[in-house]
Amino acid sequence: MKIKLNEMVFYGYHGVHAEERKLGQRFVVSLSLFTDDALDSSIRHLDDTVDYTKVYDAVKEIMETNQFQLLENCANTIADKLLQDFPLIERLKICIQKPSVPIQGSLQSVEVVLNKQKNV
Repeated sequence: MKIKLNEMVFYGYHGVHAEERKLGQRFVVSLSLFTDDALDSSIRHLDDTVDYTKVYDAVKEIMETNQFQLLENCANTIADKLLQDFPLIERLKICIQKPSVPIQGSLQSVEVVLNKQKNV
């Protein structure tokens, strides 16, 4: 099964520059969560799958209460937390977009994409 949480928007204080960590800005996070396909046909109750409301809460907590200089570190922190706390998630893909980038020029956003799987 693949469960997707698309374009969750959080306000956080992440960035290399002190001003970014002082003023904060919006970040857009998208997740794809992958579970064991062999279990798909047996899903009948919430306990049989990944509760995406709890996943959202975990991502929100990390995005809004921590400060990261690098989005790469932020992505790894989220991935590690989700793989640890949600046993049914076997692997995931996380994309974090930073729409307001301190670059002189025309740029819609910067994003990091991380693919990670549970250590076996």
